[in-house]
Amino acid sequence: MRKKIILSELIQNISLTDMFLSFQDFDHIVLLNSNFYGKNEVQGNFYSHYDFIFGFGEINTCQAVQQNNFQHLKLFYNDLKDWLFGYFSYDLKNEIEKMRSKNFDGIGMPELYFFQPEIVIHSVNNIVTLEYFPYYTLESRIENILKRLAAGENKREKVQLQQIDVKTRISKEQYLEKIEMIQKYIHRGDIYEATFCQEFYSENVDIEPQQMYLKLNSLSPMPFSAFLKIGDKYLISASPERFLLKTKNVLLSQPMKGTAQRGKNSDEDALIKHKLSIDPKERSENVMIVDLVRNDLSHSAASGSVEVSELYGVYEFPGVFQMVSTVKSQLDTGFHFIDALKNAFPPGSMTGAPKIRAMEIIEDLESTKRGTFSGSLGYLSPEGDFDFNVIIRSILYNKKTQYLSFITGGAITANSIAENEYQESLLKAKAIFEALRL
Repeated sequence: MRKKIILSELIQNISLTDMFLSFQDFDHIVLLNSNFYGKNEVQGNFYSHYDFIFGFGEINTCQAVQQNNFQHLKLFYNDLKDWLFGYFSYDLKNEIEKMRSKNFDGIGMPELYFFQPEIVIHSVNNIVTLEYFPYYTLESRIENILKRLAAGENKREKVQLQQIDVKTRISKEQYLEKIEMIQKYIHRGDIYEATFCQEFYSENVDIEPQQMYLKLNSLSPMPFSAFLKIGDKYLISASPERFLLKTKNVLLSQPMKGTAQRGKNSDEDALIKHKLSIDPKERSENVMIVDLVRNDLSHSAASGSVEVSELYGVYEFPGVFQMVSTVKSQLDTGFHFIDALKNAFPPGSMTGAPKIRAMEIIEDLESTKRGTFSGSLGYLSPEGDFDFNVIIRSILYNKKTQYLSFITGGAITANSIAENEYQESLLKAKAIFEALRL
């Protein structure tokens, strides 16, 4: 049983940024940051049970094996029934659907990785709590952490970030050609929709990942923002999208399809928001993925419990409006919650419909192995609840090889205009491009 300390009662004005910068010497770090979304009507139902969750240090780890990774994780969790932080790589699709991935991988992260943290710090309604195992972490170590936080010794000088030159894995012309190829598959009846992505990358680049996260989060504070460090590999995310949330026996997914650039003022915003809400192309993208998610959740749901609680909701984020729908279900008592994650994976908004054929086409046309991109990062709680994002709008970085990568794209339908899709893919990466500039 973990011991709990209410930090907010001991330390006044405790800062998430200060805590984040304090513990960068640990090999395993996860920060899941809601940026206080869901606290007002404008931000809608992107509620999180936590303002933030911060886990660092590792007691035990669960890494990808040759096969049956979800079962492997299930046994790992059942043995511990404790906090676990980690991710599912998109390429676990190969195990679920007997597929393959042959494309280039510049990052090299395992297909699955979870760890049991030494220390967890979380905030609920600004009440900040630290949890640890007395038998594992010495009281003197906790005392030193508290003294460090109280004294502000964790505050560090801001590191000057370098200018980063970004290359594309494919040219714009190739991107446009591949959109046309996807539309041929659609006209032929193979699929209705496919999410096509391209990689931007930089080689021989030395960055300070924690400073890069703070910069990206300041430019684009999102409800599923995240930072992950596993040894020399990093994920720096400004994700706006939830994959799957479990609260008791309720599952909730919020697929996001439909994007529009914000206006210059409130009047422009109102007009753009209205146009997005009635745009037939964006609505068709959204509803196809909603149907796919309904089907995914039904595999683990109690009979008749799958429902769409919101369709075509349009919400504002920094720089963009997004069309979001919400699908709920009750978890069938015959299923473990890890089964629900497996049955819904990969996130439907990043594949297409029908899901398997869309993933096959994506694999053939894309030039980069997605890896953790369009997979999912989050937590499993001791009570068996969880919350996982969709890994988009994210920087991946291998510090050892000094390779930096980010991937962006969009859903292609029969009505897509190739040039518009290309520009939308750049819009989604706008904050990352800004974060990589001086």
